[in-house]
Amino acid sequence: MAITSKFNRMKCQCRKILGAIFSRLFFVLHGTIMVGVAVAFTGDITYLILLSGIVLLFIEMIVTLKMTRHGEWKWFSPMVFLYLCSIIPSIFVMELKSLEFRKNITNLTNSECKESDYKELSTVIQCVEELTILVLILGRWMMPRGNMSRDQLAQLLLIYLALGADILDILELMKEPSIKTNTAVIVVGLCLFTLAVLQFTIVLTQTSSYSPPEREDTKQSWSSSEVKNCILHCCSSDVTQMMTSVVMQDGPFLIYRLYLVTREDVFNESMLFFICKNILAVIIQVYRAVVFICDENKKRKKLKQAHVNLE
Repeated sequence: MAITSKFNRMKCQCRKILGAIFSRLFFVLHGTIMVGVAVAFTGDITYLILLSGIVLLFIEMIVTLKMTRHGEWKWFSPMVFLYLCSIIPSIFVMELKSLEFRKNITNLTNSECKESDYKELSTVIQCVEELTILVLILGRWMMPRGNMSRDQLAQLLLIYLALGADILDILELMKEPSIKTNTAVIVVGLCLFTLAVLQFTIVLTQTSSYSPPEREDTKQSWSSSEVKNCILHCCSSDVTQMMTSVVMQDGPFLIYRLYLVTREDVFNESMLFFICKNILAVIIQVYRAVVFICDENKKRKKLKQAHVNLE
């Protein structure tokens, strides 16, 4: 029995270490390619400094495996954050280079040659951006689950798939003819892309694990401060998770899309769908938060009433 238990622990430990290594190697490979593409587009080797985030992944892996029991942090992923520190600037560089290309084309009388070069550049950028979202999802699947159950991991991957579709649509909107040379609109779109992608560093399916203090005497009631701390802990963590997508994605994306429709006359086949999706997501998440807070207030009143009755 003891041998079997020891063998199972060793198997779990090996699985955790292998998952940590392969997921980081996956990120390192893609991050290196992205930085290389950015350097090739600009011809500036200074951007090789972006590889520093990729290099730090190996140090982060050692620290994470040493400091955590399950091979991953509970609420935040430093690995994904370091990976994005290399990826996001690379995408910024490529998109701004593409913007410069588009401006040069519009200023030329005979732009046939330039137009073909731009299409090739645009295709490459679109491919690496789509690949980035896929790598984030697959990387999350490969890395250790941490404290998450398999069901929570599946939920998280489905959330990431929905996030990825919305994020890629924002990047496509920046190529619309009426705004493709508008620097301000493009930069705002890239900033919103950055904010949304940072959600991949947060584990959105973790739930509050607060356990109330145990009592030796079951008839002894909680103090009012303990009741308050219990409710506030659960409320703050769960409501924060609910509102994360509203603040980091659906809210900003909705405002951005409505601005493009009303002020820049941008409208395509998918615009209406994503506007409705953002509106519904905001309404549903706010509704969930309100319902949750109301339920917690009811529980708090019941606990207080029980406290008074026992006294």
